Order: sequence, then C-alpha cells, then structure tokens
Amino acid sequence: MSDLDKQVGEKRKEIHTDAYPMSIGEVINLYTDGDLDIHPEFQRIYRWNEGQKSRLIESILLGIPLPSFFVSQRNDGVWDVVDGLQRLSTIFSFLGIYKDEDDELEPPLKLIGTEYLPELEGKYWSEEFNENHLSKELQRAFKREKIDLKIIKKESDEHTKYELFQRLNTFGSSLSDQEVRNCLLIMINRPMYNWLSELAIDENFTSVFPLTSKQYDEQYHIELVLRFLAFKDVDVDRVKKLNDIGEFLTKRMKEIASDLNFDMTLESQKLKKTFKILNLSLGENAFKKYQQGRYLGAFSLSIFEVIGLGLGFNIDMYDENSSANLDKIKNVSEHLLENPEFTKNSGSGARASSRLPHILPMGRDLLRL
Repeated sequence: MSDLDKQVGEKRKEIHTDAYPMSIGEVINLYTDGDLDIHPEFQRIYRWNEGQKSRLIESILLGIPLPSFFVSQRNDGVWDVVDGLQRLSTIFSFLGIYKDEDDELEPPLKLIGTEYLPELEGKYWSEEFNENHLSKELQRAFKREKIDLKIIKKESDEHTKYELFQRLNTFGSSLSDQEVRNCLLIMINRPMYNWLSELAIDENFTSVFPLTSKQYDEQYHIELVLRFLAFKDVDVDRVKKLNDIGEFLTKRMKEIASDLNFDMTLESQKLKKTFKILNLSLGENAFKKYQQGRYLGAFSLSIFEVIGLGLGFNIDMYDENSSANLDKIKNVSEHLLENPEFTKNSGSGARASSRLPHILPMGRDLLRL
C-alpha cells in the first residue's frame, strides 16, 4: 500500500457521514423545534435578491431537484447548516417562520413573478399574510417535496465541518475570503466574531482606513483587524514559511478562536491604542504614500504592514500624549519611500508571502522607541 493510500484511508476515518432525503415539511419542523441552526447572522453576508428567492420557490413548486444540503451534527444533537443557508432561510421566510439573529420573526417573503410562473407576482404563503396566497393544494405539494441532506455526524473530526464549509463556499462562490472566514468564525466562536466586528467599527480604526463601500461590503475592514491580530506579534520565522496569505489568515483565525488563553480584553486595548495614536499622528493619511511633500493615492497594504503592524508590535512603549511619540510616527511615514528595503519589497509584483518576511521586521525596528 502506497503512502497516499494510507493517507486517504486515515483521513476517510475522520469523516463520518450519512445521507437521506427529507421532506420540506420535516425540515420545517426541525427548524421550529430548534433542532436546526441556520445561523441568521450569515444573512448580512449572503446577498440573494427577491428574484433569486422567488426562483427558488418556483423551482420547488415545479418539482425541480435542488442541490444537496449539508449539515453538521453538534454534540447536543442540533444540526448546523454548513451549506444551503440561503435556500433554507428563503423557504422559512416564505412560510413566515424565519427569525433573525435577535430571535425576532421577520416579515414573510412576498414573491415576484418568474419566467415560468409569472402568476407568482405578489404571492404570499398563506391567507394569514395576504389574500393573494398559494392554494392549500400547492402548500401541501410544497411541503411534500423532498430535499437531499448530507449529514456530517458528531463523531467526525471537529474541524471537518469548518473545512467543508470553506470548500463549499469558496469554489465558484461570490463571497470574499473574509466573508467565508466570518461564517467560519461564527460557527467556531460567535462571541469572537462579534468582538472582531466591534473592533472593525472603532472610530479611530475606521478614520485611518479610507476604504470604499465595496470593501466594506466584502468585510475587508474585518480582514484588516484579523491581519493586525495575526501578524503584529507573529514569529518572523513562521512568516518565512508562508505560501498563501489567505490560508494563513484562516488558520490563524482558527487558532485564535480556539485558544482559551487568548486575552480579548488585552488585545482590544492594544488595537484601540494603536489606532488612536495613528489617528492622532497621521489621520486618514496613515497608510498612504508620502511623495513630493504630500500624501497621495489610496490605502497601501504594504504601508499598513510596516507602520500599523510595527506600531502594534511596539505599542506598550508609546504614550498618546507624547508629541515626541507622534512625531516619531510622522517621521517614519514621511521617509518610508526613501527606504530601499521597503521599495524593493513593496512593489506591485511583490507577493505577501515574499514581502512580509522583510517588511514586518522593518516596521518593528523603525517604530521602536
């Protein structure tokens, strides 16, 4: 037996799955009984419009088979939905039973006409919501339609569902890498996701990042918080082994979320102090290029990695009330582009895996008091 055969055999033993069809009515009962968790926090991330939702309902009414749904069985027996979140929330919303993350019922879904069923225009599920509703016959047929469930049993390796979620929602997906990470983090450690989200809207933090609305929509501000936490104190030798920055960020996020000794209070204080000082000294120019006596261009990730992470590494040395400390940061900022080591490793063709081993130590050294 080859080494590959052995590896495949060992890994297959870590995954215990089952599969069987279930009627939509049965799935509805699971949800209303609290035995199915579809993570309503994800709905701010998944961006289905009314047309997409109506086409899903149309497909069910027409008996068109839906792709499989993946769930993971928790230790308490509840099923976590790993893939199929938007489809299930659309179904529950149409029936008027969908609850938001505050456990409050949302208004029922009102359909729009579709290509094959234009008469769906304005339709609701039942007379409870509006006189323009599905007939009892269509309601029964809808609930009796079968969907295919793939179940990852609780005996599986604890990280299997996160790995599966990441794979299912990366290939061919419209989600950004950070949106996928957010979903993973909610499943691993929901309080930490809330914590990261709060840090990402800190007044001083947002003031130094002139991000676009698209970047906010794609959760890039949360990714920047994660980058700060992942890299400000990381061992440079570990960074030298980087192959893919995205994979590293996801791995570090999982490590932090699973670390019982990770001090969120202390890390919060360090981040807030870092960006308060950056805001006081440089404001929205904190991570822009200084050329010909003025700041130009948009946010530069390379400059963030030098100044933001360098200051974060040394933050315990700094006093926000010291003008000398603020002048130190301004001086580093204004002369950074004169540094040959920085210009060599921060060009447009410099990959993060080759850039970071050089400019992380540079930032730590330049911002040391």
